[in-house]
Amino acid sequence: MESKTGAGMKIRAIRESKNMDVETLAERALLTVEQIETIEGGNTLPSLAPLIKIARALGVRLGTFLDDVESLGAVVCRAAERKGGYDFSNDNASQVDLMRYFPLSNAKENRHIEPFVIDIKPSETHEYVTQNHEGEEFIYVLEGEVEIDYGKHKYLLGTGDSIHYDCIVKHHVHAAGDKAAKILAVVYVPF
Repeated sequence: MESKTGAGMKIRAIRESKNMDVETLAERALLTVEQIETIEGGNTLPSLAPLIKIARALGVRLGTFLDDVESLGAVVCRAAERKGGYDFSNDNASQVDLMRYFPLSNAKENRHIEPFVIDIKPSETHEYVTQNHEGEEFIYVLEGEVEIDYGKHKYLLGTGDSIHYDCIVKHHVHAAGDKAAKILAVVYVPF
């Protein structure tokens, strides 16, 4: 498994390079000081929504927090070379390991989309916190079934199904029922 501290350390380094204190970042990202400190401390990675808000507040791409090596040319991600992934929470501490994200182009410089393969474990509690952020998401179900809470609607998707939606509407993606799922997700966040 990838270290959870890398993203937090990058966030802190970028914030400090911009001479920004934690309070200012929290205010600009519409998060609490405690959330920023927890993320920077490397204790957990939040869901994508807070990371997107932090990226916007710092004026960087979302992928900046997960990037390894930057490349101007084409980037190939070989399945055998893919790293262990990142566990993100969904703002429910008991569900921190339900989604494991495998970035597919974290070496590509100046990208505007963030593609991931995401392994989704089923939840025992079925309590989900919907979130919103700028941008769009496209999801294609590779294995299993997923449920997407989107505004007042619920969408059940099976293998081969896809959905594309605006992220400004509160949403949450999770495994449907008690079986794991795998999706391809592409996130676009305007910069």
